[in-house]
Amino acid sequence: MGMEIPDPVSVESVDSFSDEVDVLVIGAGMAGVSAALEARESGAKVLVIDAGGRLTCTSAMAGGHFYLGGGTEVQRATGWDDSAEAMADYLALMSPECDPAKIRAYAEDSVEHFRWLESLGFEFNREFYPDKAVVQPGTEGLSFTGNEKCLDVAAVAKVAPRGHKVPVPGDTGGAALVVGLALDELGSRGVEVRWETGATALIVDGADVAGVTWKNLDGGTGAIRAGSVIIAAGGFVLNRDMLEAYAPDLLAVESNGMALGNTHDDGLGIRMGQSVGGVADHLDKVFVTGPFYPPGEALRGIVVNELGKRFVNEDSYHSRTSAHVFEQPGRVAYLILDSGTMVEPAYRFQPLIDGWDTIEEMEQGLGIPAGALAESMAAYNEAAARGEDPEFHKAPEYLVPLDRGPWGAYDLTPGKCFYAGFSCGGLRVTVDGELLREDGSVVRGAFAAGACASNLAIDGKGYASGIQLGEASYFGRRAGRRATSATQRG
Repeated sequence: MGMEIPDPVSVESVDSFSDEVDVLVIGAGMAGVSAALEARESGAKVLVIDAGGRLTCTSAMAGGHFYLGGGTEVQRATGWDDSAEAMADYLALMSPECDPAKIRAYAEDSVEHFRWLESLGFEFNREFYPDKAVVQPGTEGLSFTGNEKCLDVAAVAKVAPRGHKVPVPGDTGGAALVVGLALDELGSRGVEVRWETGATALIVDGADVAGVTWKNLDGGTGAIRAGSVIIAAGGFVLNRDMLEAYAPDLLAVESNGMALGNTHDDGLGIRMGQSVGGVADHLDKVFVTGPFYPPGEALRGIVVNELGKRFVNEDSYHSRTSAHVFEQPGRVAYLILDSGTMVEPAYRFQPLIDGWDTIEEMEQGLGIPAGALAESMAAYNEAAARGEDPEFHKAPEYLVPLDRGPWGAYDLTPGKCFYAGFSCGGLRVTVDGELLREDGSVVRGAFAAGACASNLAIDGKGYASGIQLGEASYFGRRAGRRATSATQRG
């Protein structure tokens, strides 16, 4: 796949165009279909092209969480009081590098966006799932999907669940339902989605973007003239050269893990944006996860590094814990449980190393310096007996002394533990998806949304399940509206 930035094509060099439209959308995932719908609603003539087939997008792989708040109908029906201000406070705390204007807009418009999603033809169940889970096993419409309940976070940002799950049970399929409904709606509005047709380069008219060149699976080629082009072509998790250059942490999942993406997550959309002067942000930031919950009882253990030291509150959102694991010496980490707390992680990603009758034997078995783990556990047990965790502020419901031998350890080390991940960085854009140059000026005619744009999903530490689908659909819609108005203004 490489890192080559495709040269833009001058409009003067194009002999003929296969199509001429107001708005061309590259990619039919969550961001692309949302952008296309909004552009059509705004009066644009729209065409969507996608290098894959129907529902082969990465969005369709997801379980179907949308991070929404501010007082949605589901929140109100289940007794949770939330506000746009509280939601914005949480997002700003977890992702301080985010543009405050994007956080504010997303939070303030969240209830309206919730209603727009339901208008596609489904309804979030008005039920709350209370347990700690990666994806709730049933169809409950609301759960905590981030770090909202962590005491260090709750002390600053008002606690409220904001993970809204599409009514499809299990880890996959929910987002495919939503994208499929959006595609059906595009069809009913006369918008063509041209499958197995990938963009190859942007067409420029001077400094402005004026269309794309394309190639389809049959080898056909051509060019499309467009007043605005919205790049919604995914991330770069399947481009090894880009991972080596920008996000080597994702290479750590190769030996035992999975890239969360499809074959077209090759970074081409990002590179096309760069070809016309756009810049990319946070390409080094990633989401990685190897969750050891559910069951939530596993959070009663402690996570330590090869020095026997704790480094995170264990009840953190799973990618926050994983991000901290990747920062430890040698990326070595263990989940320690005693006989009173020993459970098997539901996903079985972590191998059980062994069991030991004494802490000293466990230190020797894990290669931890003598006395180091014993010191950490003594301090933890003393505080846990009081229902406290002064070092990392784990919630009291997960605090119990780990003083009942024997003890066991699960291996959280990448390569031994199964991890999954995706890229987070992307093109720098305004709140309305306009592509930006280094000097802050807008590349006229060019927009980006979804995984190839940098909006809310900055990294795994600040992530919550539902942010990627939420921002893809919301900022995709904004890009669709602005792309249409820019075209209509000429």
